[in-house]
Amino acid sequence: MSSSNMLALTHHSTPQPPQDLTMAVLGCGTMGIAILNGILTSLVEMQGPKPLQSGASTPADDVPRSLPSRFIACVRTPETAKKVKSALWEHSSVLKVVRNENLAAVQQAQVIVLTCKPYMVKEILGAPGMAKSLHGKLLISVCAGITVEQLEIALHGAVPSKDPEEDGRCRIVRAMCNTAALIRESMTVISATVPPLPLETELLVTWIFKRVGDVVYLPARYMNASTALCGSGPAFYALFLEAAVEGAVAMGLPRAEATRMATQTMRGTTGLIQSGEHPALLREKVCTPGGCSVKGLLVLEEERVRGTISKAVREATLVAGQLGKNIQASSNVSQNDIHEHYDE
Repeated sequence: MSSSNMLALTHHSTPQPPQDLTMAVLGCGTMGIAILNGILTSLVEMQGPKPLQSGASTPADDVPRSLPSRFIACVRTPETAKKVKSALWEHSSVLKVVRNENLAAVQQAQVIVLTCKPYMVKEILGAPGMAKSLHGKLLISVCAGITVEQLEIALHGAVPSKDPEEDGRCRIVRAMCNTAALIRESMTVISATVPPLPLETELLVTWIFKRVGDVVYLPARYMNASTALCGSGPAFYALFLEAAVEGAVAMGLPRAEATRMATQTMRGTTGLIQSGEHPALLREKVCTPGGCSVKGLLVLEEERVRGTISKAVREATLVAGQLGKNIQASSNVSQNDIHEHYDE
């Protein structure tokens, strides 16, 4: 089966047996492991017994007919290879871990996921033979701040004038996950392409990222803000939670219990908002006149916490927009720096 028709998919509402697709993850570090774990675990779950249902049932996620069934994790160092094997040992029968064999892995795969550091993109995609080996395939990038145009330049030296369907080159998709993919709770933002993805390709891309959390498609102009909100968000929320725990500990609560209480409180709050409660209305309901909540909130407002958080998201958005410029300087990075910082 050629690579051009390997991605031929059909629309199914019930799970189908995965067909013969191979997925390669280039620069397989923490995020690569998370994505692979979500997919591999989901494939195992699909093969298990299905619960009996009666009456009206909730429609299942659409499952593409062609799913990855073989996987190649590409890394550089022995330490990272050991890390990947240790994290995904249960799936060793369908997962191969290789070192410094990006080109060979791409030649064997039909779906390629790029998870390296932004400044490594040019070296990886600009390697001799890479563009040809990607011909007719699907390339998904989760590299923060790197646009589809920059990926095209890294591959071809310029942005091609023709659509992928016209000249047969690889179809590129840009996505942004966050670290919660490790527990399959990521918020993944996928850049809507112009022209739109073929329905079959979109179905496959959505299925892949649904294995690690929720998915939303947005125009490309929103990707930097999405990187700040979703990619950097866990760090921001963790700081707020940490500060709340410190305050409780200062008032005498044991740290372990304070952490558990703050974590569940944050989880419950997000659950209420996900169920449709507006954040402002929720805040209003909690704040009874003269109570401790409203007085605590006034301290936050007086200290400009709201504005500071908003400013942090804006600043992170601006920085995300600069990350792509690092690929221009990738050839100037020393070999030692590459081995030290490469996100495998």
